[in-house]
Amino acid sequence: MAIRKTFKEGNMQFRKKPVVIEAVQWKGYNFREVALFLEGRTARQGEVIPDMPIIIPTLEGDHRADIGDWIIKGGKGDFYPCKPDIFELTYEAV
Repeated sequence: MAIRKTFKEGNMQFRKKPVVIEAVQWKGYNFREVALFLEGRTARQGEVIPDMPIIIPTLEGDHRADIGDWIIKGGKGDFYPCKPDIFELTYEAV
């Protein structure tokens, strides 16, 4: 990988590699859709109260996904939640 230095010695700039991801948005009522997307790996089982966060198992442990958050499937089959503003800045539909 070629690394290019910026004007300030020691500072470097990087561009995120383009990668296609799979994601589903937690809407507060689509638990079945999210559970199927997670391939049975959801930490919350049974009935879910509408408008509540859900718990997403990640490589770093369980993380909370609030309504509106996106659940992303990473390149290694891992899952993690992402806030909608960050998702919108980082990803676009293909």
